[in-house]
Amino acid sequence: MSEQVVLGVDVGGTNVKAAIVSVSGEVMTAVSYPTDAEDGPERFVQRLYEQFIKLLQKSGCQLTDVLSVGVGLAGFLDVEHGYIEEAVNLHWRNVAIVQLLSESLHLPIYLDNDANIAALGEAWQGAGQNAKSVLCVTLGTGVGGGIVLDGQIYRGVSTMAGEIGHITVKPGGPLCNCGRHGCLETLASATALVNMGVAHGLHSPSGGTANAEEIFALAKAGHRDAQQVIQELVNWLGVGLGIAANLLNPDKIVIAGGLVNAGDALMDPLRASFAANALQRVYRSCELLPATLGSRAGMLGAARLAIQGAALENSVL
Repeated sequence: MSEQVVLGVDVGGTNVKAAIVSVSGEVMTAVSYPTDAEDGPERFVQRLYEQFIKLLQKSGCQLTDVLSVGVGLAGFLDVEHGYIEEAVNLHWRNVAIVQLLSESLHLPIYLDNDANIAALGEAWQGAGQNAKSVLCVTLGTGVGGGIVLDGQIYRGVSTMAGEIGHITVKPGGPLCNCGRHGCLETLASATALVNMGVAHGLHSPSGGTANAEEIFALAKAGHRDAQQVIQELVNWLGVGLGIAANLLNPDKIVIAGGLVNAGDALMDPLRASFAANALQRVYRSCELLPATLGSRAGMLGAARLAIQGAALENSVL
């Protein structure tokens, strides 16, 4: 008998990443293809079915080997009822996505948002392995977060747990897309870093606005304004992490997103800022680590969600 497997699906605004993953965590085969969200959710489901069949063929697995499907996407979700209330990057509203998928794939479907799924992936196969409690923070356009407790996603009563990007760290500060002022993501995201670079007159070697990677390169080369804006970002991020860690007391905080590519230039000062803003007993018992899975975190997290769902409902694992 073949090993049982699941389908893990990470739906981004640009691309979908999907993989057949064994219950032991081996990626049997994977694919990335355009989301083409403008074609609508029904066409999205049809394409996913087509890719699923191809993945099965490549992996050598049979449909009967597949236990379930896990799906992660960005947006406001009703996880309990399998419903997308609004997915801004897909331009979808009020979509019964689990019903559409189950009718097409004829398998149990498990849904969660992308930040939770990435956190679950890192807790299972990445930097958060063997931790009882993991806070995963993603630094990108905004600041996202996911919480994994004892191997399970913690969602909160309305699936909004982990929204660390919307902790108010500077009352009256910059206006956030959520409509409030001074949220962490207005001060500690990749977008915030670029905006601070603009305010300090930092330029790309090509003459345009310096992006986050270029700001770190300038800082490494000794540019004092670049060093200053990075330190400002790190200071605010340390405040947010300190608040979150004092509340959760996690044993690992995993930092994900493109800024992590800066390596020690980000992580070393961030650890110092975190230590300055968290209670001593909190930061001393908490590892602050860069994510290790990169773009595979969502796909693997979705697979883990599917495995957990199958185990809970069928008691087969």
